[in-house]
Amino acid sequence: MAFEGGTGDNAGMLDTHAVARSLTEAEFTPARADALTNAIRLAAEHGDQITTDRFEAGLARLGGDLRVEMAAVETRLVRWLVGVVLGAAGVTVAAVAALLRFWLAAASG
Repeated sequence: MAFEGGTGDNAGMLDTHAVARSLTEAEFTPARADALTNAIRLAAEHGDQITTDRFEAGLARLGGDLRVEMAAVETRLVRWLVGVVLGAAGVTVAAVAALLRFWLAAASG
């Protein structure tokens, strides 16, 4: 087992040998297994584990950031769409005016 239970000084300690052996059995090279095991050991020693509370807080923060970004994209999309509609209306008016002039010129002449 990678983490040893129990009491005393070794309670909750990472069994680095077991982790490295598991990684080597999973076809990691010994050097990569040792490097990953060392990184896991350092993270465990420094308390860099992600708890459920930290994960949920980060997720909530990302959700808020995502809502803000989505609102900004929506605003840009609406502005673009208004520009397209106004441009299409302008082209339509110009085309109708040109056809009207052509029709009036043909009728009078």
